[in-house]
Amino acid sequence: MGNELASRVAAAMWADDSASAGLGMRLVSVAEGTAELEMTVRDDMVNGHGIAHGGFIFTLADSAFAFACNSRNLVTVAQACDIVFIAPAQRGDLLVAEARQRTQYGKNGIYDVTVRRGDDVIAEFRGRSRQLSGTIVKEDS
Repeated sequence: MGNELASRVAAAMWADDSASAGLGMRLVSVAEGTAELEMTVRDDMVNGHGIAHGGFIFTLADSAFAFACNSRNLVTVAQACDIVFIAPAQRGDLLVAEARQRTQYGKNGIYDVTVRRGDDVIAEFRGRSRQLSGTIVKEDS
């Protein structure tokens, strides 16, 4: 298992993730139970208040959560997620979402994702995951 497998899983997932790629996200790193993605707030991501729409921040955090909870090559989906917005993000900001597994119990897991702009925390996201059957990549490939 290990981080080499996590990287192979991430590459396979990224190849089919047109949502994250279409929003300009970049996969920075992945390891067992962790992932880091980044995204620059574009003009089309700004709401009527002139700040980043919360849905885009949530999506960045959710994508980091997905890469972290699938990093062990077990098909895993979200059961529930919530987010607390702490500070606004602005047009042009580079946002970084860092996901970390907090605990695993049976087929369920809890992950926390912190979204930052530099040293400033923008949002805190918590995701609850559920493992399904199957794997993302074949272990012998």
